[in-house]
Amino acid sequence: MKTFRAFGPTIGESKLSKKIIKSINEYVDGITISKRNDYSSKLASQIKNEIKLSSIFIKKNISKELIRNIRDYLLKSDIKKIKEIKIINVWVVKQLKNEYNPVHYHEGQLSGVGYLKIPKNMNQNKLVKNKKIMTNGTIDFINGQKNFLSKSIYNINPKLGDLVIFPNYLMHTAYPFNIDDERRSFSFNAKILFKK
Repeated sequence: MKTFRAFGPTIGESKLSKKIIKSINEYVDGITISKRNDYSSKLASQIKNEIKLSSIFIKKNISKELIRNIRDYLLKSDIKKIKEIKIINVWVVKQLKNEYNPVHYHEGQLSGVGYLKIPKNMNQNKLVKNKKIMTNGTIDFINGQKNFLSKSIYNINPKLGDLVIFPNYLMHTAYPFNIDDERRSFSFNAKILFKK
């Protein structure tokens, strides 16, 4: 787990195991979206296919790895006396061409995103005034305002297996891309209980 914080909220970056990527992808590929697991109406996105993962699947297949990464993130952020880490919810985002997630924040105390599929050549970005603009399929984290020697946007160009953990209140957005393929990720929210 690598953490980053110059000022403001800490962002943690890690890698998912091949096992967790495979288990989630197989689970999602094997189900049909229904009223019971369709999560798109509960989210801010402009994405049609968002699937809530069942609590049984989460507990059996991904809880342990997520909690281990969250604990590592908290310890590297100098947060101690952790009693329990509770995963509130996990959902998969099947983002297709021209779909996007507007600026938003999450519930809980911590949130995260893990990347399960990345389209080939998704991140072909453009040059504007000799400066490369990183938006095609990337994710931006937004905090504060731009000032002299101070940026307010942290851009991540996601790769397969990336896991990013951040405070729930940190505003972020996922940009659209122009490739006829699927970018698949999962998001989660977690709550931390502390020892007294």
